Amino acid sequence: MAVITIKTDEFVRTITMNRPDALNAFNDDMMHELCEAFLHAAIDDSVRVLILTGAGRAFSAGADLKSMGGTPDPNKHDLRALMNSMIDFPKPFLIAANGLGVGIGMTIHGVADMSFMAASAKFKAPFSSLGLTAEAASTYTFSRLMGHQKACWTLLSGEWFTAAECVDMGLAVAVVPDDELMDTVYAKANTLAALPLASLIQTKKLIQAPHVESMKTSVYNEMLGLAALAGGPANKEAITAFLEKRDPDFTNI
Repeated sequence: MAVITIKTDEFVRTITMNRPDALNAFNDDMMHELCEAFLHAAIDDSVRVLILTGAGRAFSAGADLKSMGGTPDPNKHDLRALMNSMIDFPKPFLIAANGLGVGIGMTIHGVADMSFMAASAKFKAPFSSLGLTAEAASTYTFSRLMGHQKACWTLLSGEWFTAAECVDMGLAVAVVPDDELMDTVYAKANTLAALPLASLIQTKKLIQAPHVESMKTSVYNEMLGLAALAGGPANKEAITAFLEKRDPDFTNI
């Protein structure tokens, strides 16, 4: 089964993370295929707006802990390449968060142009409890969107946040009833897709210009931090607890 699915309708491309049994957790294949999809959509004239969503009951449960520790495939795009493809994406990029988002399933909202969240969705950045550090440029984007203190609490505490709390913090633009989420996001996307693409691209470029390099630098530094902490005592214990299903952070996912 493909780890992502892609469809395009009326200049709107929808990329769906398609590992529902794994709650759309990010493994090497997911990162590679998402990166390829963003790179291709960036230069595809049939795409004016991109929507990212998830299959099943989750948006994404974050990194696939069961696949951590393996040898990276040099022929596949890694997390840094994926995040840079999103940061550089020149057209409007919307997220439809259909369910829970953990780790990158939360932090990725910081690089989207607009995020819409299902009312029942909940979000967590559990990096501290995993003995790791934050990723997806969130150490930059969260402070910019939320302010320093809220960003620190969100990324350090590992607490759960409701969709409404995410909107209040500035991480998303709206909470939508679950059964109306995709219709609402498609309506917004179609509004944008009906406008001149050159204007959308130029305005987004101007909005993003002061932040692009800072986001990319954060992605790089975060990956250095992750590499330094991965495999450490706290991280090994957290992964063991997860695999043995005794990690309280994940018992209610």
